[in-house]
Amino acid sequence: MLGITTPTKPNELYYHDFKTGESHLLTAVHEELLNRVQLSEPEILSFQAKDGRELQGWLMKPVGYKDGEKVPLILEIHGGPHMMYANTYVHEFQTLAEKGFAVLYINPRGSHGYGQQFVDLVRGHYGEGDFDDVMSAVDYICENYSFIDVERIGVTGGSYGGFMTNWIVGHTNRFKAAVTQRSISNWVSFYGVSDIEYYFTEWEVGGDLMSDPEKLWHHSPLKYVKNVETPLLILHGEKDYRCPIEQAEQLYTALKRLKKEVAFIRYPKADHDLSRNGNPKQRIKRLDAIAEWFVKHV
Repeated sequence: MLGITTPTKPNELYYHDFKTGESHLLTAVHEELLNRVQLSEPEILSFQAKDGRELQGWLMKPVGYKDGEKVPLILEIHGGPHMMYANTYVHEFQTLAEKGFAVLYINPRGSHGYGQQFVDLVRGHYGEGDFDDVMSAVDYICENYSFIDVERIGVTGGSYGGFMTNWIVGHTNRFKAAVTQRSISNWVSFYGVSDIEYYFTEWEVGGDLMSDPEKLWHHSPLKYVKNVETPLLILHGEKDYRCPIEQAEQLYTALKRLKKEVAFIRYPKADHDLSRNGNPKQRIKRLDAIAEWFVKHV
């Protein structure tokens, strides 16, 4: 028995015969919903990074898109960084597509699925080649898809994707709005307080608090907070032990102190998995908050 999903079909259980390759549907939990909603089918992309590496991504048109329309774009960045997007259903993407946004998501360097060398490229280089990769993706879409309104682009992501969102708004004003989720903003204060302990920072960022705090600060989005001009919504669970909420509090305080446009939503009792298996009411409110921020600012 297997759980199988596609970009337009939420997970269902199948009986799979590994000898013949045949699969038979066992459940139809989402059938009623799928009969009354329209979903967006993503297009698979292949394009080059600045250094010539081949990158993979996906682009979703808004639900109900009509030829000739110009539509805004949201860039989604996955967590990890050693995770990967694939040909699976993501409700957040479909929610944004239903609100009239095109959705772009890619696997930048550091992602799984393309070999260990590709995974290791981000280690010690957070905010460098990975930043170039996601920006190359935006460039590629803007240059090759005429229905995208290049003046109306937003960005969001969670965990490492939240780090990247924080990094992006401190290094470019290209995005009209951003939503950072369960993010990292300061590697110095993050050192040793996460449930993945000090070794994650040393392994991923390539520095430690005692011998090389300057490297940790160099890769911290908080260092570049004075550059932020993008309206930013911060979402964070109060019981997040992977990326403690002090990371969000520092970022919010700094931006408010600088009189930047920022909002902060705290989710009581929510942990790092809020978006995946958190309280259903909080998950709905989270999706609503993301969509409302982008509708307002993009």
